[in-house]
This record gives sequence, structure tokens and C-alpha cells, in this order.
Amino acid sequence: MARVGPGLITGVADDDPSGIATYSQAGAQFGLNMLWTMPVAFPLMAAMQSMCGRIGRVTGKGLAANIKMAFPPIVLQSVVLLLVIANVLNIAADVAAMGEVAELVSGVNRHLMTTFFVFATLLLQIFIPYHRYVYFLKWLTLSLLAYAAVLFTVHVPWAEVARRTVWPSFSLNSNAAAMIVGIFGTTISPYLFFWQASEEVEEMHVRRNEAPLVNDASAAPSELRRIRWDTWSGMLYSDVTSFFIILATAVTLNVAGMTDIGTAAQAASALKPLAGNFAYILFAMGILGVGLIGVPVLAGSGAYALSEALGWKSGLELKAVDARGFYGVIAVSVLLGLIIQYSPISPMKALFWSAVINGVVAVPLMVVIILLASKKTVMGAYTAGWPLIGLGWVATIVMGVAAAVMFLPG
Repeated sequence: MARVGPGLITGVADDDPSGIATYSQAGAQFGLNMLWTMPVAFPLMAAMQSMCGRIGRVTGKGLAANIKMAFPPIVLQSVVLLLVIANVLNIAADVAAMGEVAELVSGVNRHLMTTFFVFATLLLQIFIPYHRYVYFLKWLTLSLLAYAAVLFTVHVPWAEVARRTVWPSFSLNSNAAAMIVGIFGTTISPYLFFWQASEEVEEMHVRRNEAPLVNDASAAPSELRRIRWDTWSGMLYSDVTSFFIILATAVTLNVAGMTDIGTAAQAASALKPLAGNFAYILFAMGILGVGLIGVPVLAGSGAYALSEALGWKSGLELKAVDARGFYGVIAVSVLLGLIIQYSPISPMKALFWSAVINGVVAVPLMVVIILLASKKTVMGAYTAGWPLIGLGWVATIVMGVAAAVMFLPG
């Protein structure tokens, strides 16, 4: 646990409640036939996140600060504005799911539970220094083990699982295309890029104010090795968990003919009569655990991006009085997510528009990240190697196709 950090937390944040809803729907609607998406997504998501972590540690600056220096202002302004809007909508969907699940488990009104979670995460981010806060986030990552545990409570045809993972059987119609787009869109998300780069900078300051690698060649081999291990293991943990969520809902909900799941809470609730109380509680607690990670990451990534773009002080290690703009963005993002619960906008609509905006932002942002990681003027002697760059371009093409499909009529 001491050797892992930004990569692990970023990976787990990728399986936020809105992501769980997408994976649950994939399993419910298509059974075992969407399991193949996870092995395909793993190297692509890991390569992109590795480049982001590398950029942060080598330069000592977050992603937005590097974009600001290397690209025209319109690039940064467009990306940051859309990122913040998408994050607020995603936060709204996530806290709604957490409130709904908490109501199912405790019987307390969902709006009261949503308000509790919003203020709890907000107070923790504002008043707890990063080096203490990250300790709790690391332990919260264990909540993903709930989805592996669910599989011990139900019958799993492992031979069929292996076969369908390698050789799926489905018609590539508009429904299947939309699901594939949704899976890749929720797995490779822009907010994760900003978060991991900025957290590498935070870690650098926490560990005795270390210098960026461009100024400290002696630390480069061990630090780049750590980033590689942390990121690839964190993304593997995330990817395997997503695989388990699809699998758990495939062998329960799909088998029972329940093929339409709108939210993560609906998936948890539907498990109760099919797999028993234990599976239901495990699934629900997993949603709450990853929500407590996902919401701070969503709010924090937007705050880092906007603060770096505007030249404000930023960092979760700073006190609120020393970084008012940074913490103000976090507070406004989370509170707007709460307000949406009481507006005519439904959480599912918020999630839909978040996915649309992420689809718009992801492709050009991924191009920018690959160019940054390849630039000697930015990275010095530590530019990303051709395997990472190659995987990054493949990921960009995949996301480009996904975005194009998303905007096709019908």
C-alpha cells in the first residue's frame, strides 16, 4: 500500500457509481458477451494514465499547466470548461446513486443521505491535508473487492465465461454499438487524466518537497518504475473489477430476464431476490465505497484544471485559506451536484450529458497528452517510449470511433 498511490486511486475512481451502472447494464442486457471489452480496454487506459502520471512527475506540473505552456489558449480554455461542466453532471449522478443505495440499505431518506455524503466528502477535502486524506482513500479502494465477493454467492459457469471473453456472440446493431461506446467512454475518462498528473505533483511535494525529474536525474529510474507499477496495477485492479461487475450482473440479472438497469442502485436492488441479502449488501456497499472516492476525484480534477489554467494556487495539501480559488471550485462543483438532485434535471439525464461532453473532450485531449509526453521541450530526456505512444494512439482512435458513433442519428 505504501508503494501505490495516484494510479490505484485513479483506477478505483474509474469504477464510480455511474460507471457501475454502465457495467451493470452491459451484463444485464448482453450477458457474458460484453466481457471482452475489459481485456481490450486495459492496456489502452493504462497507457494513457501512465503518460499522465509521467507528465506530472517529470515536469512537476499538472496537466492543465503543461497544456497552458505548450498549446494555444483556446485549447486549454475549451478543454477545462467542458471538463468542469461534465464533472458537475457526473457528480450529480454519483451522489444520487449513493443516496439511493444508502436508502435501500438503511431506510433513511435518499435526499438526506445524499446531503450527508456531499458534505462529508466536501469537509474531508477541505480540512484534511492530502497526506492524511490519501491514506483513507487507499483503504477505501478495498471496497472494490465486494464485486469479487459477489461471485462467491452465485453460480458462475467459468468455462462459458472464458469462451465468451475471447469469442463473444452478439449482433453489432445500434444497441450493441451504444453499449460498447458507453463502456469505453466510462473507462477512459478525461477527469482521470487531470487527477493522476496532479496527484503525482502532490506526492512529489509530500515526500520532502522532491524536485521534478527534469531537475533530478538521479531519482528518475526509481520514480518512473514506481509510476509504471502503480499505474498498471491500479488500472488492472479497476479493469478486473469492471469485468466482475459485468459478470455478476450477467449470471444473475440477465439469466433471470432482467435486461434493463438504469442505475447502480437498481442493479443492487435487483440482486436481492436473485442472489440473496449477502450479495445485495456487498454490491451496495461497493457502490458507497467507490462513490466516496469518485466524487472527490471528480471535484478535485476540475479544481486542479481550472486553478492551473487561471494561475491560482492549487493542492489538497494546502490550507483552504491559502488556496481559496482551488477549494472554491471543489465546493461549487459538489454543491451544484447536490442542487441538481432538487431540480427538474434527472440524475440519468445528467449522466447522459456528462457522457456526451466527455466524448467531445476525450479525443482532442488524448492527442494533446500524447504530444506532451513526446515533446523533449516538455519532458526532457524522459519522453514516453514508443509502446506507450503506440497504445495511446490506438486508444485515441478507439475513443474517436466511439465519439463518432455516439453522435450518429438513431
